[in-house]
Amino acid sequence: MASRLLPLDALRALAAQLIVLHHLSVYGPIAEAMHGLFPLLSGWFHDYGRMAVQIFLVLGGYLSARALSAQEAQLRQSAPALLAQRYWRLVPPFMAAVGLTLAVSWLVAPLLPELVPTQVHFTQVLAHALLLHDLVEVEALTVGAWYVAIDFQLFALLLAVMWGLRWLPLKRATRQWLAPAVVGVLCAASLLKFNRMAALDAYAIYFFGAYGLGALLWWCRGWPTPARRVGLIALGLLMAAALALQFRERLVVATLTAAVIVLWRRGAGPAWVQQHLQTLARHAYALFLVHFPVCLLVNAVYEHRAESPAPMLDALAPLALLAAWLLSNMAAVPFHRWIEAPLLRWRPRAAALPAPIATR
Repeated sequence: MASRLLPLDALRALAAQLIVLHHLSVYGPIAEAMHGLFPLLSGWFHDYGRMAVQIFLVLGGYLSARALSAQEAQLRQSAPALLAQRYWRLVPPFMAAVGLTLAVSWLVAPLLPELVPTQVHFTQVLAHALLLHDLVEVEALTVGAWYVAIDFQLFALLLAVMWGLRWLPLKRATRQWLAPAVVGVLCAASLLKFNRMAALDAYAIYFFGAYGLGALLWWCRGWPTPARRVGLIALGLLMAAALALQFRERLVVATLTAAVIVLWRRGAGPAWVQQHLQTLARHAYALFLVHFPVCLLVNAVYEHRAESPAPMLDALAPLALLAAWLLSNMAAVPFHRWIEAPLLRWRPRAAALPAPIATR
């Protein structure tokens, strides 16, 4: 099990770090200074770091299909509890991070007014708690809020497909191939049409291409060798067709993520590497949630030194970025231990579900 999960842990840990570096290259005076000092490197993180989200999507589909497949026989009864459990797994830690971000925003508002909300209304907070903020078009209170909502939508869509098939009078063998077939159709529809419509980026169908790809990879691994090869070739042809129709760099990242999952060979590597990757992966969602308030604080301290000579201030930018990155990773540990993990113990009772990738 450890060797099979190692590539997932490695990908999740890498994606979480890239998202932090992306946001450090987008927001605040540190980002501005770094673009002046290292335009190519900062530009790469600015333009391409966000594509690590595709890693989260593929892994999310893979792990959700694994969890739901294990509970397939009980889905008719357990689907509502599974959906409630997923909501609880995502939203309470997310709202704790929103509260932390708002508190930090109040502190840094005099120095960084462009990075904090001007006003916060109860309806805005409620929209975030219900994961409707993008659907009702209210201002996000923290970065990455859109992904938490999309993660829940994607899981709900996959659950709805598998739950709906449980109500049909079908033999188990039929359902076992029909579920991948339906998901494959949705995946193809997303990749070939809906993912090309930017107006749909608040809806699950826009992202279901990468998520469905991950789910299909999980199902493929359980098939006999000939069927598995045919399935993987079909997925490769689908991704190639989507890229030929409209080249999208995000689909290249999703395809490469799938390739790592498929091609990774057994062998966990040194124990210390495995343990370190497991720790980083375990804290990935906490890091995703808590890094923005940390980045705000470090940017505020950096901006407070604006009276320093410009060359000296610019020279401090790499150190400030490094400090924000390290402090974000450090803050993820207590956030996971004291907020995320205790909330997880209080979740609604249902079958075990995968942790958010970002992780989302």
